[in-house]
This record gives sequence, C-alpha cells and structure tokens, in this order.
Amino acid sequence: MMKLLSSPTSPFVRKVLIVLHETGQLDDVELVAVANTPTGPDATVAAANPVGKIPALIRDDGPALYDSRVICRFLDHRAKAGLYPENRLWDVLTLEATADGVMEAALLMTYEARLRPEDKQFPDWVEAQWTKIDRSLTALNSMWMSHLHGRLDMSHIAIAAALSYVDLRHDARNWRAGRDALAAWHKGFSERPSMLATQPQP
Repeated sequence: MMKLLSSPTSPFVRKVLIVLHETGQLDDVELVAVANTPTGPDATVAAANPVGKIPALIRDDGPALYDSRVICRFLDHRAKAGLYPENRLWDVLTLEATADGVMEAALLMTYEARLRPEDKQFPDWVEAQWTKIDRSLTALNSMWMSHLHGRLDMSHIAIAAALSYVDLRHDARNWRAGRDALAAWHKGFSERPSMLATQPQP
C-alpha cells in the first residue's frame, strides 16, 4: 500500500486527498501524519523528499513522489480519471499553477506570523504575498469562470483547495469582496463529498 506523508492543514495535502476521493483511490493509500515545519522537517519527510516538504507519496515499486502537482498527475494517470484532459491541458496546468501560487503565498503569510518573532516580521513582505493572492483571485473571477463551470478537472480541485486555505488562515482579508462569481462557485464546489470529507481543521 502506498503511504502519503501529510498534515491535516496543508492545502497541498488537501489537494491530493480530494483527488484520492474523486478518483476512488482512498483505500489504496495510507495517510501518515507528520510534524513538519520549514525550520525542522520530519525525518521521514526528508528521507522521502530531499526538499523536505509535504505531501510525499511513498510507493512500493519506485522512489517516492513529491510536489502535489506530480502526485496528482500520477494519481490521475493511475486511475485514468481524465483530470488533465488533453483538449484543455494547458488551461488546466495554468490554473493549477495559479492555485498553487495562491497556496504558497498564503502559507508564507502564515509562517511569517507564526514562526518569526514579532519584532522581526516584515509587514511589507506580507502585503506583497497578499497582492499575489489578490491578483490571482481577480484573474480567476474575471477570466476563468466559464472554465470553472465546465467538467471537473484538476484546476477545479486545486482552486477549491487554495480558496479554502485562504478561508482557514486569512479569512479576515475577505477575498470574496468584489468576486461574487468566484465566491458562488466555491460555495457550490465546497458541497462536494470530497470537499466535505477533507475539510481542514484550524
């Protein structure tokens, strides 16, 4: 059985978990919770992924896979689920990259507040991270809603995971303001069984 090194609040892990639910592969993977931080990666994580990040997928028949995009592509291929459709591939990959960028910026904001002493925090740097998120969500709301209302693909899963993480850690920023279309889409998508089953806990 494969093992997924994970943390319950990681948006990148949640993205993989949603894929497992949507593709019917949850029973093929054992979830292994690890205590991983940017300053002290878990030894199991470091052994599986030299970069020291989660998620990492340990396989029986080959080296561990890491980076959520790699793992999701592998799981999609394994299940022949069609989450990366050839006729929309470049759009899907671009949107998944956008979602991952949102997650990364939101994580960096969280780390700044949690890991740095208050007198060493850099407010302008935090705002620069939020600007990345803000621009990305505006682009999704203005340019990509027709795609998001189409057939399920990997971009839907990645964007939903990203928006839910922003809700979890940076709800006070009120990303929904001025983005009614994206907010309505996220509300509807969040009712999917795969989303309800993987809700992060603060």
